[in-house]
Amino acid sequence: MTPPEDADIRRAVPPVICYPNDTLPLANMSLYAEALEGADVISRHTAAPREACAFEVPAGHFFRITCAETPQVGDLNLWNAHDLTERFYSGKTRALHGSHVTTGDRLWSGFPYLRPMATIVADTLGWYGRDAFGGAVHDVIGTRCDPYTHQLLAGNDYHHCCHSNLTRALADARDLPLAEAEKHVHDVLNVFMCTGFTHDTGQYFMKASPVRKDDHLTFFAEIDLLGALSACPGGDCSAEHSSDTAICGPLLVEVMAPASGALAGWKSPVINGYDRSHGR
Repeated sequence: MTPPEDADIRRAVPPVICYPNDTLPLANMSLYAEALEGADVISRHTAAPREACAFEVPAGHFFRITCAETPQVGDLNLWNAHDLTERFYSGKTRALHGSHVTTGDRLWSGFPYLRPMATIVADTLGWYGRDAFGGAVHDVIGTRCDPYTHQLLAGNDYHHCCHSNLTRALADARDLPLAEAEKHVHDVLNVFMCTGFTHDTGQYFMKASPVRKDDHLTFFAEIDLLGALSACPGGDCSAEHSSDTAICGPLLVEVMAPASGALAGWKSPVINGYDRSHGR
């Protein structure tokens, strides 16, 4: 195709940030940090290799995801523990904070709630930044590996994709039929996963995660949460996923309670203030 005469001029137009976030309500990170220092573990949960675990976190508590053995990435879903229709909205989180998240960023719920569900308070991979390929860690780009895309591309069934793992975990946690639980499984936070877009074709890529044993990502629960974490069948995602080929390890989830009085003055965020009249 022959480009128009003013092609270079059109390409040179500078970009504009779609959602400037300087007016977002700020998390009290110093309060959270002090509360985390005195927090005690009250429960532990393990996502076995190529499986998922479910866990609950009361509002005002912390949860930490740790790489327990070999390098391993995980797919995280979050719901309001009392209402599965309020769930993590990766697309809006991406629009507000960027393609990858780290300390100080928040995980937002979908419409009509649109409020912080959790805030990242510690990240041992925060040093990674963005590499020469455009890769970064903890993405809100990828949707999750799933058996439908695998069937489309490979022509066979694989039952330990993260989508299926999360579906089983939610079904067990809430005593739901698989078909009902699957409706609530949603796009994920890819914990520890190193991803980006190729410079030439714009394709989503993954590369070996820099995560190592004992690296962790820690969150503050802004509301009562039900979570599910899948230990991805891709292991460190250095080669492939949706198979039993990769070396996989477990992921540990620890729920932690702060000391009494450590969060004095803190309140769980209310749902979005839009009146939902939609112009009528």
